[in-house]
Amino acid sequence: MNGDLVSIIMPSYNTAAYIEDAVQSVIAQTYKNWELIIVDDCSTDNTDEIVTKFLIDPRIRYLKNDKNKGAAFSRNNALREARGRWMAFLDSDDLWLPQKLERQISFMIKNGYSFTYTDYRTCVNGKWLTYINTAPDIINRKKMYDYCYFSTITVMYDKNKIGLIQIKDLRKNNDYAMWLQVIEKANAYRLPECLSIYIKHEGSVSSGSKINLVKWHYILFRQGLNKSSVVSFILTLNNLIHGVWKKMYYRKAL
Repeated sequence: MNGDLVSIIMPSYNTAAYIEDAVQSVIAQTYKNWELIIVDDCSTDNTDEIVTKFLIDPRIRYLKNDKNKGAAFSRNNALREARGRWMAFLDSDDLWLPQKLERQISFMIKNGYSFTYTDYRTCVNGKWLTYINTAPDIINRKKMYDYCYFSTITVMYDKNKIGLIQIKDLRKNNDYAMWLQVIEKANAYRLPECLSIYIKHEGSVSSGSKINLVKWHYILFRQGLNKSSVVSFILTLNNLIHGVWKKMYYRKAL
């Protein structure tokens, strides 16, 4: 299937053990008109060695930061470099199913949508979770502020309609910051098909890391969106409540 160019944004940092599978899942796409922009954030493992062997494919570009600057910087850089109409996102340790791009673009063109996401599965330390992660069928501005209901690796938007997105230099939640910008231009719509695989490598979440999670959500609203401290606190609390709601109502058992 050929159509408008898809620009795939892939930040990387020390994911040499996984990035080959991620890139292979792009190469395996049934939709062939894509460019993959990998931006490496000064990895200290053998990411260079792994990626270099893929550069014989002219659709793959490999950019390198001159020093470690974080995923927000890498994503901004890749988005500026992107030449496609469709913007898609795949982290360097996650995977797509082969029809992901084809099915999602068809869904967007058929319905005239500019911003969409799909369902996805999660694999934690090699163990598959027994449900599919879903989301509301439509996400408007209010609902996007309530919670980031979808995974970055499921998202696609039409750059012709949305324009160039650039985000603040946030070490965490910079992907959420992108969607809070995109939602100002268009509502987001769910394609109810499981087309992506989110892979987690860390262990169980500790109470300390939960506190950090709250902190980074506050920083997103306070620094990333320039909200007041009071508004940022309220938005963070609201986000936590809707996070529980998502776990209760947006999972489909297998």
